Amino acid sequence: MMDLKGKKLLVIGGAFQHCKVVEAAHEMGVEVYVVDFLKEEDSPAKQIADHSMLVNVKDVAEMKRICIEENIDGAIALCLDVCQRPYQQLCEEMGYPCFGNYEQYNILTDKTAFKKCCIENGVDVIPEYPTELFYGQQKNDSDVEYPVLVKPCDSRGSRGSKVCYNCDEVLLAIEEAKKESSNGQVLIEKYMGNKNDVCITYVVINGNVYLTRVGDRTLGRIEDKMERVSMMGMAPSRYTKMYVDNVNDNVAKMLKNIGLKNAPAFMQGFVDGDTVRFYDPGLRYPGAEYERMYEKVHGISLVKPLIEFALTGEISDETVIPVDGYLQKGKKTPYLLVSIKPGKISEILGEDKVRNHPAVVAMSTKYKVGDVVGEHYNVNQRYCEIDLVCEDTQDLKDTISWIYDTLIIKDENGENMVFSKVDVNTLE
Repeated sequence: MMDLKGKKLLVIGGAFQHCKVVEAAHEMGVEVYVVDFLKEEDSPAKQIADHSMLVNVKDVAEMKRICIEENIDGAIALCLDVCQRPYQQLCEEMGYPCFGNYEQYNILTDKTAFKKCCIENGVDVIPEYPTELFYGQQKNDSDVEYPVLVKPCDSRGSRGSKVCYNCDEVLLAIEEAKKESSNGQVLIEKYMGNKNDVCITYVVINGNVYLTRVGDRTLGRIEDKMERVSMMGMAPSRYTKMYVDNVNDNVAKMLKNIGLKNAPAFMQGFVDGDTVRFYDPGLRYPGAEYERMYEKVHGISLVKPLIEFALTGEISDETVIPVDGYLQKGKKTPYLLVSIKPGKISEILGEDKVRNHPAVVAMSTKYKVGDVVGEHYNVNQRYCEIDLVCEDTQDLKDTISWIYDTLIIKDENGENMVFSKVDVNTLE
């Protein structure tokens, strides 16, 4: 790896997901600046950076000013949706190396453009209904197979998404989805709620596409209104072999056809028989800590090569990514997403015990005692992420059961707020 000592890196986004970027950069001798709209006490990555600035990540002009004044060598936005397009624009204006150009970011952030690209490359997607079917003279939803899912073309998490069972519900959901879409566009798709959800991650290095993760997503329970929210991501997926045999080649070719050279990429989709129907992309890593788990198992960083690229425009030829790294040497590497009911947190028990468990690689929390959790029923219901490396399925089941027994978040009535738990009996 190149000598980067003394280089300066701008990390766009200060949430916990970017702590691994700051840590990796420090290990490489890089001076780190972190920008986002959060105060330092609410921004984990800022707390460990060399410098931090209170800047809206959409304010490209201000980030550009900082880069010029501080003589910063490069920028990176590795994990969060909201940072992707401002990052690309900043890199373009500053002449920095970037994971992608405007068109590539459009394909991998806009769900409509992504779907079109998938179809052109033989990658399966979810059947879609045109909005015209539900309006005015064009209204004709007799051919619509309900329920359907209405969602923004580009948004974070499950924000603005709603399952609808009739035309009236669709019309209301369209207006809500528009509020969460940066371009006011929405998608109406066949609801795939009875299908298993998977998350696929790649890293492209010097034009070579490496599959790094095939992960199942376990969603919350319908009765908890959490059926669109992930409760756990598990890798390797039970569908890994099917994906590698039937889907991977076309997706890898698509990423090459898009023209990616050095970049992270991820996609979410539903398993449908012997294929995966994709619905959500990103020119970034997913927002969890899988890269930490991967490094724990393989001793290989998936972050450092991308920092090297951000600062030099190149990645050393000595960088080696195992072609079967996604198998994680047979270990189970889940991230458990503990969610809590609406209410005011009065007491938190067992958190330190969980952090110190030998299987826990990382743990990040969102709320503290005294915080009031609203009725969001999306990712804002989430209390924490716990990232694990377990030896086998039994170790996985035992560890998750122990976490649920140990981590107790009480409301003002003394009731445990943790809900929509993963059923360990379903894990394989």
